[in-house]
Amino acid sequence: MPSLLLSLSLVWAGASASEMHPAPAATAAPPAAAQALVAALGRPAPARTAFAEARFMHLLERPLVVSGELAWLGGDRLERRVEQPRAEVATIAAGEVTTQRAGKSPRHFSLKRAPQLQVLLDSFVALLSGDVARLQQAFTIQPSGDAAGRWTLTLTPRDAQVAKTVATIVIDGYAADSRCMHLHEADGDLAVDLLGPLAAKMPAQPTREALATLCQSAR
Repeated sequence: MPSLLLSLSLVWAGASASEMHPAPAATAAPPAAAQALVAALGRPAPARTAFAEARFMHLLERPLVVSGELAWLGGDRLERRVEQPRAEVATIAAGEVTTQRAGKSPRHFSLKRAPQLQVLLDSFVALLSGDVARLQQAFTIQPSGDAAGRWTLTLTPRDAQVAKTVATIVIDGYAADSRCMHLHEADGDLAVDLLGPLAAKMPAQPTREALATLCQSAR
């Protein structure tokens, strides 16, 4: 599933090592449509998909664009392999995040340094495995559209510390396939991932509007 490692790195950048605000002890059950949709998105590990990502930042005139492959290797093991414009591999395994660039030493940090990251990791693994109950613990889930056709799933963090960095995560898809993920940061920056076959359609000079249209287009 798209942008998890990006999501984790964004939250890490803004998170402190202080304890996370606990989620409510009990939450209302998600809509039946959300339960069915999340269950349909589950895939057996290992699951891999091509991606192309454009990140729009207030400080930059043009978006940063990277492409490569995303992989869920089972359990809490995830990998984001960037191939363009320069090779980089980021992995999460055994409670540790590792980034590696060619010719440089690996960089490591523990998820214990920022508890909010563990929340996101648990939640995305729940999404990848189709576990709606686990996902509901950290996000409110709002589905729209047709589960058999074009649909949108909006995830809003329950935890106040996570919400200081990530405002919402919006996933666009068709039937049982995720096509796009939009990570809306609290400061207005945006990262958009095109997934699977759609990754090859990333424009040479992407705009927010062009990607929104592409993600909402017919399959």
